[in-house]
Amino acid sequence: MQGATVTVQAAKTIFREEFIAAYEQSKSLLSAATSPATMTEGLTSTFLIAGSGGQRAVTRGQNGQIPYNTPSNSQVSVTLVEKHAPYELTGFDIFASQGNQKQIMQDASLAVIRRDQDLIILAELANATQDYGSGSLEIGTIAMSKAILGQNFVDTSNPDDMFWVISPAAEAYLMQMPEFASADYVSVLPMEGGAARNYRRWMGSNWIVSALVTGVGTASEVLYNFHRSALGYAMNMGAEKIAIGYDEKQDTSWSRATIYHAAKILQNNGIIKVAHDGSAAVAT
Repeated sequence: MQGATVTVQAAKTIFREEFIAAYEQSKSLLSAATSPATMTEGLTSTFLIAGSGGQRAVTRGQNGQIPYNTPSNSQVSVTLVEKHAPYELTGFDIFASQGNQKQIMQDASLAVIRRDQDLIILAELANATQDYGSGSLEIGTIAMSKAILGQNFVDTSNPDDMFWVISPAAEAYLMQMPEFASADYVSVLPMEGGAARNYRRWMGSNWIVSALVTGVGTASEVLYNFHRSALGYAMNMGAEKIAIGYDEKQDTSWSRATIYHAAKILQNNGIIKVAHDGSAAVAT
């Protein structure tokens, strides 16, 4: 009879040794959107912001001499923080558990550190003070955010330097716009050139989707529109370092990924915080 329970004598359960990765962000999406400083040693990294200081052209003075100014130089320092992602299992845990537990520990260590890169960057972006927009992400909001940056003399003409960090809900709104969803308008596609890309390029910016943004899935999501030169990110040479080992005395295997890093706003006028309502993207 259809749907009847079948009784199996001495039923055998087979466990699949190859593990299936849990859903999680396992790479940094935002570090490539910053002005990086890679350090081989030291505690503090200093960024130099230099320019004309907003000076205007001058004429000769009454004495016939040209008055000279000095360039504007300002230094912004950031202190690196030591961060680790350690895991440890006893030999018995590994022996008695399903799957390659050593590989699972190693992958977990790397994933934690790479997420921490984005969390550090997002935490610093949250310190920006220029706020704009509310509700759903619309073309008008996007255009005006870019206009605000332009009024701040931010050079928005080079799309390699312009970024948006948005939530999955914000992307859902954008995907309903033909101008964003169609290849006729988007100049960089996620798989362009045969290499996986972390963003689309549209309206002169690179669009990064992150589920780590503040308030994700709520009515108080915080999105960001910024220029690369507005944000510095310092890290140790080679970024994350992964170490694995075995303690024979205690019969334990371990994995540890380590990074020394920190982010710092270099020019506040190059960052716009955009309020967004992502509460519609909630499963019931």
